[in-house]
Amino acid sequence: MKAAKILMLVLAVVMAGMASSASAHGPRGRIGVYIGGPVWGPVWYPPPYYYPPQVIVVPPAQPPVYIEQSQEPAPDAGQKYWYFCKSSQGYYPYVKECPEGWQKVLPQPER
Repeated sequence: MKAAKILMLVLAVVMAGMASSASAHGPRGRIGVYIGGPVWGPVWYPPPYYYPPQVIVVPPAQPPVYIEQSQEPAPDAGQKYWYFCKSSQGYYPYVKECPEGWQKVLPQPER
């Protein structure tokens, strides 16, 4: 164990001396000591960042509205009026204008 430490120290000093002389003249070559080794195999990368989906809020549909119709007839639903003009002695739509105003008249059966 002690011999290995001494050998490493001697190699480090020799390499340091070679590096200083090599950098002063001529082509440069380097010798180094690397701890570890090449990484082979898959390399882990963090997963890509995806934006969260856009939130769409849809209000609920309004419930249908039902209007119940009554079974009894509306007042005056069966009675339709005729409109009579006294001055022209005629009914609407045969007489278009009535200066004194129209009179509501219940329909009369033909005689």
